[in-house]
Amino acid sequence: MNKGYRWTVNACFIGYIIQAIVNNFVPLLFLTFQSSYGIPLSRITLLITVNFAVQLTVDLASVAFVDKIGYRLSMLIAHGMSALGLAGLTVWPSILQDAYAGLLISVVCYAVGGGLLEVLVSPVMESCPMDNKEKAMSMLHSFYCWGQVGVVLVSTVFFRVFGIGRWWILALLWALVPIANGILFARVPIAPLIEDGEKGLTVRELFGMRQFWLLMLMMVCAGASELSVSQWASTFAEKGLGISKTLGDLTGPMFFALLMGCSRAFYGKYGERVALDRFMTGSALLCVISYLCISLVPVPWIGLLGCGLCGLSVGIMWPGTFSRATASVKRGGTAMFALLALGGDIGCSGGPTLVGFVSGAFGDDLHRGILAGIVFPVVLLVGLFALKRRESKV
Repeated sequence: MNKGYRWTVNACFIGYIIQAIVNNFVPLLFLTFQSSYGIPLSRITLLITVNFAVQLTVDLASVAFVDKIGYRLSMLIAHGMSALGLAGLTVWPSILQDAYAGLLISVVCYAVGGGLLEVLVSPVMESCPMDNKEKAMSMLHSFYCWGQVGVVLVSTVFFRVFGIGRWWILALLWALVPIANGILFARVPIAPLIEDGEKGLTVRELFGMRQFWLLMLMMVCAGASELSVSQWASTFAEKGLGISKTLGDLTGPMFFALLMGCSRAFYGKYGERVALDRFMTGSALLCVISYLCISLVPVPWIGLLGCGLCGLSVGIMWPGTFSRATASVKRGGTAMFALLALGGDIGCSGGPTLVGFVSGAFGDDLHRGILAGIVFPVVLLVGLFALKRRESKV
């Protein structure tokens, strides 16, 4: 690989760490915001909904402007908005008459940045001249997992040492990460995603392709398979092991994220030895097994183990679907990556919603809800077979 593009790859890695900061830092402060600003917890938790709703909107809107203004400027906007939102947490709630409005402004800002990063980082990585891009894509997405683990660990240690009252210092320190990486993206080379003389497919052209719809379905199922369990991992840790909520947050979600990151890093290093389709098929089958362990085996530690196995199994689903899309749909361009990111976010929202709805219908029985969520890895497996069959006929 050209030495200059190694810096581009490193900047992409950090980009996914920034997205992990955006999605995972503020939820650690919910109770602090509740006590400091006197905001009901129901309104505080709504910030998660706002975050992902804005990211979904940005996923869709980016189709219209990214190619027009270019990837570099779009990257600078993404990093600037991420930094503005994180730093704004320390300012706007304090200076505005309504502290909740200040929090909302901050969340919207960093959600715009996070949504853009989700659309931009994968295609920029894909455009870099390198061998075995499936490996690189898997390694790239592992950095979101390491970022998630790092945010929880560093934040927990910081609060323990310096006190939760100094959270604003940590928010400013986290804001320095997108600022530094934005400066890096202003200097690194960015290769064109589409070769000179060619034009990327339009949304209408993509919608007319059956394999694109299969890929969209797989992407929805990838996001749903991941979040349907990870959103409830803390609950399983608390109930199964009888530990405090703090330790539950560390044990459940971090166990899930660590194994998910290991799965992605493994394929990122040894991907040339295992065909992507075979790895994704095995992962989907393992995901089904993990759902069965969580929902049907009445042994607490087996349920927690199932959470970890789920993280291990879903690791390849999101980056693998991106790689399958690049191989299957030529000239997909920005529109394809943006729509796939939209599909993934829809799954991230819809999966936990289905689990919660079914659980509520059966008297808050989370096991029933998780069992209903098994439909997602099963449908992803069917979609993968259908895509392979369709490609074999071409």
